[in-house]
Amino acid sequence: MEAENKIHSEHLKQILEFSAVINSSLEIEEIRKRTIEASIRLTNSEAGSLLLFDENKKELYFDVAIGKKADKIKTIRLKLGQGIAGWVALHKEVLIINDVQSDPRFFRKADEQSGFVTKRMICLPVVSKNKVAGVLQAINKIDIPYNEYDAGLLKALANQVAVAIENAKLYNELKETFYEIVFALADTIEKRDPYTGGHTKRVMDYCIAIGKEMGLNKDEIENLKLAAILHDIGKIGIRDAVLLKEAQLSEEEFVTIKNHTIFGAEILQHVKKLDAIIPGVKYHHEKFDGTGYPEKLKGEEIPLIARIIAVADTFDAMITDRPYRKGLSFETALLELKSKAGKQFDPLVVESFIKVFEKGEIRRNET
Repeated sequence: MEAENKIHSEHLKQILEFSAVINSSLEIEEIRKRTIEASIRLTNSEAGSLLLFDENKKELYFDVAIGKKADKIKTIRLKLGQGIAGWVALHKEVLIINDVQSDPRFFRKADEQSGFVTKRMICLPVVSKNKVAGVLQAINKIDIPYNEYDAGLLKALANQVAVAIENAKLYNELKETFYEIVFALADTIEKRDPYTGGHTKRVMDYCIAIGKEMGLNKDEIENLKLAAILHDIGKIGIRDAVLLKEAQLSEEEFVTIKNHTIFGAEILQHVKKLDAIIPGVKYHHEKFDGTGYPEKLKGEEIPLIARIIAVADTFDAMITDRPYRKGLSFETALLELKSKAGKQFDPLVVESFIKVFEKGEIRRNET
């Protein structure tokens, strides 16, 4: 009895740890992976999988699978009612099957395709708001058959993961809407100047590629992405006569144009959650040698986010056609970046940009 209580206590601890992890995450991929890992560990199984339900096609597909030869089954899709997983999704019931090979519902193609032999299985629905979101499976319990206790453990997981996935989906929908609004805002700036069409997206793509090459973490990449999208937002405060002038700007007009970095920072100060991206917007025209604007910052005094945007923004400006000049070729623009590394640009940023270009992560047809 004491040994049994100890096992139950350990299982409870694992479930609580799992709950803490998935409730602190809004990343669907992380939630799904953790769910399978927990189901295998709790039931002492060889493998596990999570099939998600495609509402439009009324099919289940393997979203995450862990265990031997798991990758080979990720292309399989099951109709509602097809196979054991399809039956569970259709009937919203838990199945404990300790002789899978003799069960008429068993879908043999998964084993045939993977070379894995399914002997035992617990299969249960993941239900959110009375709708089936997917099916959770634990496969081949080691040494002994599955039982109701195992089913209870997996039910605890399934109930939590259903809520976590729903919350993550809502978060992703809100995030997507937010980015659509941000892009729409940036597009209003581009619409004022027909020669800069697509500039914002290209600068964003370049920045993300550079940031990844430089080893920025996920949050830093996210801030860099937003700053890149909004780097020219301050131009909304520049009158058309100056912003769209085709001839060379006068000294007074150039001073006016330079104010767009200040205007951009002032606009974003009204949104607390965007504090982290303000340095990228405000300082992306600073130069590594201290001759830039608005504050003549030098070297690493310039926030990294701004140093990256400076390279991406200038590169795109160089390769873009303007009324008064033809855009440079990619190769010529890259040579120009190299020649100004250590003067206008951070040499490490330029080096990273060239590396991603050489790897083919930046393509000539993006302009």
